[in-house]
Amino acid sequence: MGQNSFFIMQIKERGIILIPIDFTKQSLLAIKQSYNLARYTHSKLVLLHAFEKPGEESEEALRKLCQQTEQESGVPTEYNNIKGDVYVETYRIAEEMKATMIIAGLESHMKFRDIIGSSASKLIRKAPCPVITIRGDEHRDGCENILLPIDLSSETREKVDVAIQFAKYFGASIRILGVFDINDSEYENRLLAYAHQAKQFIKGKGISCTNKFIPTKDIAQTVVDYGNKIEADLIMIMNKPSLNVVEFFGGTDAQRIVDISNIPVMTIQPEKRESVTHFASGV
Repeated sequence: MGQNSFFIMQIKERGIILIPIDFTKQSLLAIKQSYNLARYTHSKLVLLHAFEKPGEESEEALRKLCQQTEQESGVPTEYNNIKGDVYVETYRIAEEMKATMIIAGLESHMKFRDIIGSSASKLIRKAPCPVITIRGDEHRDGCENILLPIDLSSETREKVDVAIQFAKYFGASIRILGVFDINDSEYENRLLAYAHQAKQFIKGKGISCTNKFIPTKDIAQTVVDYGNKIEADLIMIMNKPSLNVVEFFGGTDAQRIVDISNIPVMTIQPEKRESVTHFASGV
């Protein structure tokens, strides 16, 4: 069973949302952002605090934060206080607990490109479940608009099913965004056809959906700018281990979206299986 199939299965039952905590503003905001998602998906929250030196355990503060979180959210909450690097331990604990999702606050001054190759980057790229990263300062209560950037790769199609699941839980609309090089008319035409197909499939599930196409030389900035224009509550991107020349949303573009976005970004891991059944046969 693929990772996203596991994710969809888990949110029908009692899932686990893992939140790394270091008591910074961004990590505390990540907790607030998890409340509605935990309620809708019947998940429990697990706050993970990692300390590197004795005396940095913050056990009492963590215990109080856990109690406060459970009272405010109304969902079961527990915590784990362990020695080690917070990103490495988040990755390990997520695998161990079979977490449904990780919600991580990133300090607004930290550029994702500055931590490429670090454990933080490894967490986002190799986590065993979807990762929502939060860099903005605003708490978004609920989810009304999901921005779904698309390209023509097989992996990016997997986002559609997850976007539909989220849209159903939150009563949200899905906003498809196709970006392309203005000089590549062949790619543009194929993208237009696919986006129309995706829109019809999503609307067939009873979900409001729109299409937008923008020629650009800066994929990441265009995605974030459009997300702000439509007041998106979540941007969904696909983490892809390998790219070819027509696959936009991987590598540096995905990293830059996480880097510059003030809107929460959900990075979905591609399913680990040889074939994927998409909404369009023969694709």
